[in-house]
Amino acid sequence: MNTVVTGGAGFIGHHLVRSLVERGDAVTVLDDFSTGFPSRLEPYRDRINVVEGSVLDERALDQAFADAATIFHQAAIPSVARSVTDPRATNEANVAGTVEVMLAAARHGARRVVYAGSSSVYGPNPELPCRETALPAPASPYATSKLAGEHYVHSLGMLHGVETVVLRYFNVFGPGQDPASHYAAVIPRFIVAALGGERPTINGSGDISRDFTYVDNVVRANILAASPSAPSGLTCNVACGARHTLLELLEAIGDAVGSAIEPRIGPVRVGDVPHSHADISLARQALGYDVVVPFDEGIAWTVAWYRQHQGSGAPSADGQPPST
Repeated sequence: MNTVVTGGAGFIGHHLVRSLVERGDAVTVLDDFSTGFPSRLEPYRDRINVVEGSVLDERALDQAFADAATIFHQAAIPSVARSVTDPRATNEANVAGTVEVMLAAARHGARRVVYAGSSSVYGPNPELPCRETALPAPASPYATSKLAGEHYVHSLGMLHGVETVVLRYFNVFGPGQDPASHYAAVIPRFIVAALGGERPTINGSGDISRDFTYVDNVVRANILAASPSAPSGLTCNVACGARHTLLELLEAIGDAVGSAIEPRIGPVRVGDVPHSHADISLARQALGYDVVVPFDEGIAWTVAWYRQHQGSGAPSADGQPPST
């Protein structure tokens, strides 16, 4: 049987592909490379099947999902800022695309779909730490699209006999993120600026806090969620269960780089939430999840990776922790 990763050339997707290949799975990647990079898959190209196409393309889905047992649905337009300027494109990829994935999973008799959810569904003023029982209050088109995706995954899974798990990711970081994109996540931008001797820009207040989560933790959660013993219909947080302010993040990056970092302060980004902090007790109880790489260690590994790949273009590399 086949394991499929939609968006497998994306940041999280290619780390998941690596882990699946290393454990011996037959892996198919479906990606249209609109935000992912084919070069991320090069280290495994002879061991995986790659279908170039969109999750909106029924023919590409049928090709990728043939004989699929487990589908990890990572494909999305993953930017709050981009969703504010182009909500239609975000809705099409994240909502309509998820509907098509679920229908294709049902057509091909897939056992389980594991969906990449988002902590953004909790909204700007959640009670912290965020618990899955909280009423969602999405504050951006992106967050709204991810919440709609959750409901489509579970409802279509129930209707068509496909097992489902939704994992709400909290601020994932690690080797291989693209720092050059206008919509790049804060950690690769901060690290690249620091390594280049520049002052990174904090959008809003340095007191903004996030439950920063190293990518290996997310990969581990996906593997656990795909297990036949994991309950179907589950929605749970995937994070470290702690939060760090942007100033604390800069301090950790400075420690790893070897010099203090003095930031610039920029405007608040529309749609951003001020704080995120996950309660991960449900993931621990239902999946056996635990944090395999803590925040400080993840920052050190990520800085080392970007230092090793300076000038080579981060998206072109394999995204694995450096050997040094």
